[in-house]
Amino acid sequence: HVQLVESGGGSVQAGGSLRLSCVGSGFEYGGYCMAWFRQAPAKDREKIAVISHDLSAFYPDSMKGRLVVSRDNVKKMMYVRLNNLMPEDTAMYYCAAEPDPFSRCGLTTEFAYWGPGTQVTVS
Repeated sequence: HVQLVESGGGSVQAGGSLRLSCVGSGFEYGGYCMAWFRQAPAKDREKIAVISHDLSAFYPDSMKGRLVVSRDNVKKMMYVRLNNLMPEDTAMYYCAAEPDPFSRCGLTTEFAYWGPGTQVTVS
């Protein structure tokens, strides 16, 4: 079965950086669109980065320049580097996966599979 597990979260001071990782198993990783989301307390879940099987990355305007997403299809890993973290970046960060048979990752809005999340706290 599909499994996603995030790691790399923790506490960091404002202005610092973190790299989060997500390992996938149980599915044909190269055929999936992958994404990072976050959810802060009392706020809606927010998509912060999407990356297709061919390594094309998509970011919402609010995130451009603040993070970099990458993936390794051989290792079944996805990463996100969060830079210049601020207290408002405090949230649970999730990775997600969605089959992408027609290579439309940049337009994908629904993701079928989710990891349990990793907490990032910025003070």
